[in-house]
Amino acid sequence: MSRKNIFVVGLDEGNLPELQAIPNAAEYEFHGLLTSEELQVGEVSVPHLLEKAYGILDAFEGSIDAIVTYWDFPASTLVPILGERYGTRHTSLESIVKCEHKYWSRLEQQKVIDEHPRFGMVDLSAEHPEPPDGVRFPMWLKPALSYSSELAYGVQDEKEFQEAVANIRQGISRVGRPFEYIMEQLELPPEMAGVGGQVCLAEEAIAGIQVAVEGYVLNGEVTVYGTLDSINYPDSSSFLRHQYPSTLPPDVVQRLRTASERVMRQIGMEAATFSIEFFYDPHTDRINLLEINPRHSQSHAQIFHYVEGVPNHHIMVALALGEDPRLTYGTGPYSMGAKWYYRWFTDAVVKDVPSDGDIERIEQEIPGVRIDMVPEPGKRLSDSPQQDSYSCELAHIFTGADSVEEMTEKYDRCVAALNHHFEGTPPPEDGTGR
Repeated sequence: MSRKNIFVVGLDEGNLPELQAIPNAAEYEFHGLLTSEELQVGEVSVPHLLEKAYGILDAFEGSIDAIVTYWDFPASTLVPILGERYGTRHTSLESIVKCEHKYWSRLEQQKVIDEHPRFGMVDLSAEHPEPPDGVRFPMWLKPALSYSSELAYGVQDEKEFQEAVANIRQGISRVGRPFEYIMEQLELPPEMAGVGGQVCLAEEAIAGIQVAVEGYVLNGEVTVYGTLDSINYPDSSSFLRHQYPSTLPPDVVQRLRTASERVMRQIGMEAATFSIEFFYDPHTDRINLLEINPRHSQSHAQIFHYVEGVPNHHIMVALALGEDPRLTYGTGPYSMGAKWYYRWFTDAVVKDVPSDGDIERIEQEIPGVRIDMVPEPGKRLSDSPQQDSYSCELAHIFTGADSVEEMTEKYDRCVAALNHHFEGTPPPEDGTGR
């Protein structure tokens, strides 16, 4: 029996083992289609990416049984375009863009839920841009589309607002211009006429515990299969860890599920996964939707593997092949899992990073951990892709354990071990690095 060929847009070394760990993986052949660097580094050209993908797929001599991705734009929007051409199962391009375009997404959300902050567009073309009517400080400014909080700024007053606008103006075209190419493929509703992809959104700041809800839509039915807590560094908007399962009260988790189901039915997604980020404020008992991602989170694959015995990649692949996407819960070796972000809150030039052998030794000494280094030797931390506006990632550390205390101890041991092998040079005071 021949194996089914699954093309993964942006397939990377970190996720291949997790894909190979899903049920029935022996029956599948995974093929990389475009690299994560081609998709995310530098200027993005959607026509060029499509042309290269067409060349690879047209030259392939076997069957093309599925085309999938676990990345955001542009990978997320390439999947439905390629699916139309090669007859693979996919959700509509419009449903993807309704999630990716932060302003359009807010318009859809407010039709079916109240659990979202006040928002509006900022006119970047104005000589002196102003906050939208009714949106108060503190607020967040962000492009309609960005990678991993790139060009997203929390602002407390008018001065910070103008500084953030200047930064967004300077950098918005890198992703906004190719996003407009995608939007041109759609018949937009009247409320989106003339909005485009290079717009800036302002949203009132929301507070509380950040939570991620993962699910999928099949035959119009929305299924939520997991809820995770996202814990930030103290006094920071940067993630410290994602933790599964959520420790929130069951009634709050059910409210998150209900809001997710309403929104995803409105979006019109089908045969695809999603991940929605919320905030829950225990002081006011209010939930607020932060953003919708039109794909499951590859960051959570190892976490689900630790706890449920199956990476969440299983659901993506099953939906694409028309197979049963359901999880069998609680068959993993641990009751809790987390992805930690080891960060520096200053820039630095990386002199040396732990070798593969160093990493392997640490993982063997500490059971239930996996370490992925982010920077490359000789490069500045801030030059690594997908950094946020306030910190630099050094490593992603995955831990499986049976308590938060045990997970924290494993993380601390990993950081201590990494610091024996890692060497960085902080920049001089002028920030030039020269």
